[in-house]
Amino acid sequence: MSLEAELYEERRRKWRRSGFWRGAGVVVLLVAVVLGIRALMGDPGPGQHIARHTLFGVIFNDPVRDDLIRSFADDDEVQAVIIEIESPGGTTVGAEAIYDAIRDVAEVKPVVAVLGEVAASGGYIAAIAADHVVARGNTLTGSIGVIIEYPNFSGLLEDLGVSVETVRSSAIKGGASPLRPTSDAEREEQRDVIEDSFQWFRGLVGEARDISGQQLDSVADGGIFTGRQALAVGLIDAIGGEQEALIYLESLDESLRDLPIVDHAVPEEDFSALDLVLEQSGMRAFLPEIARKSGARLWSLAE
Repeated sequence: MSLEAELYEERRRKWRRSGFWRGAGVVVLLVAVVLGIRALMGDPGPGQHIARHTLFGVIFNDPVRDDLIRSFADDDEVQAVIIEIESPGGTTVGAEAIYDAIRDVAEVKPVVAVLGEVAASGGYIAAIAADHVVARGNTLTGSIGVIIEYPNFSGLLEDLGVSVETVRSSAIKGGASPLRPTSDAEREEQRDVIEDSFQWFRGLVGEARDISGQQLDSVADGGIFTGRQALAVGLIDAIGGEQEALIYLESLDESLRDLPIVDHAVPEEDFSALDLVLEQSGMRAFLPEIARKSGARLWSLAE
C-alpha cells in the first residue's frame, strides 16, 4: 500500500507541474496574440484629448519642436491645445518660428496660452499666437522689444599689446565686433536692423491684442508687467492658470468638458557614450548654449 501511495502522489505532482506549465503557456500565447493585434492595428493612442505642450527656458529656433506643435492641427484626437510658457524669451527667429507654428494650429483648433512665472519678450510672442492668454497675477510678461548685445574686448587687447587687423569690403561689412570699438556707421546699421524687427514685434502685438496708437506705444516700450498690469492694459485676457484655461475652452465647446489633458513633449535625443561623458562632467548643458550664442543675433529677451 505504501508503494501504491507513493506512485499516486508522484503522479499528482507530475500532473500539477504539467498543469502549471500548460497554464503558463496559455498566458504567454494570449499575451503574444494581444501584442500582435496591437502591432497590426497600431498604437490606439490616448483617444480624444486636450494636448498640452510646455515651452521652458530660452527660446531658440527648433524645427522639431515646431513640427510637433503643427502636428496638433492634423491630429484628430487633439480637440484643443494648451501652451504652457515658462520663458524669459530668446532669439527673434526662434520666437517668430514658434509663433507661426502656434498660429497654424489656432486656425483650426482652439489654443490657450497659460503663462507661468515669466513669459516675456519672445515668450510673450509665443503667448499672443494663442486665441486666449491666461497669466497669474504676479507673472512677469511683456518686455516688448528687440536687442543685440556683444562684448567689447578691444581695451583688454590693447592692454595686452594685441592688435587685430581687418580687411573688409565696406565700413560696415561684418558688423560690430568684440575685437574693436563699434564705429558710428556700424552702430547705425545695427539700429536699423533692431528697428525693423521691433516694428514686426510691435505689429504682432497690435494685431493679436487689437490695440493701437498711444495704447500700443505705452506697452511696447520694453517694460515688463505683472499679470494684473498686463490685464489692465490689454496684453492678456484673464488672471489664473490651467483651470481658467479649461473654463475658457469649455465655454467654446461643451464637448471639451472632462476630456483628459495629455502632455506632448519633444522626443529626447538618443544618448551616446560621448553624451554620457558630457552629462557626467556637467558640460552637456553648456555646449549647446555656447554654440547657439556664437555670433551676433537678434534677441527678444527680457533683461
